[in-house]
Amino acid sequence: MPACLRRYQIMSFVVGTMLLFFCVTIVLRHGFGTWATLEMVVAQIHGILYMVYLATVVDVAVKLKPSVGRIAVMVASGFVPFLAFIVEHRTVEALKDEADLG
Repeated sequence: MPACLRRYQIMSFVVGTMLLFFCVTIVLRHGFGTWATLEMVVAQIHGILYMVYLATVVDVAVKLKPSVGRIAVMVASGFVPFLAFIVEHRTVEALKDEADLG
């Protein structure tokens, strides 16, 4: 597996997990009126990690040249809960097969 794809895989898991944690803090704050500071901190951490994630998407796009549609889905998966895990699995399988052929 190409190193850029492995980095994407790791960052996808990290960003997806942080997004789920962020969703929990949103529910805690707006549903129960607690953890406002935690929500702010988690949102900022997720934002920073999402930027790193985007850098890994760009790295994969430059090195493995996936379709524009796949790149768009990869970018969107960082801010739609649970989508990161599904897209990561499908993307890694597809691009790993293509990289082995090339």
